[in-house]
Amino acid sequence: QVQLVESGGDSVQPGGSLRLSCTVSGIIFRLNAMGWYRQAPGNKRELVASIRTDGTTNYLDSVKDRFTISRDNAKNTVYLQMNNLKPVDTAVYYCNVGRSVPVYSWGQGTQVTVSS
Repeated sequence: QVQLVESGGDSVQPGGSLRLSCTVSGIIFRLNAMGWYRQAPGNKRELVASIRTDGTTNYLDSVKDRFTISRDNAKNTVYLQMNNLKPVDTAVYYCNVGRSVPVYSWGQGTQVTVSS
């Protein structure tokens, strides 16, 4: 079975940084694009960043100068480095297979809270 396990979320003050991790099992990881999504209270889930098998990345406009997505195929893990966090970044963050359309059921996600 495909499993998606996110970790690294925390509560931070504006301007802080976090690195999220997502470990995937049940697929040939290196042959699949990966994406990070988030869902804030009262909002729909949105795509934040994605990375293709060749390393090409795409970002939501509001995060592209602050967040960096990367992958380690040897560890079946995709990361999201988040710098200069803002209150509007507060959300539950999820990963999934696919560049823009999720392929599998959602995992538990990891909570990121940015407040002063």
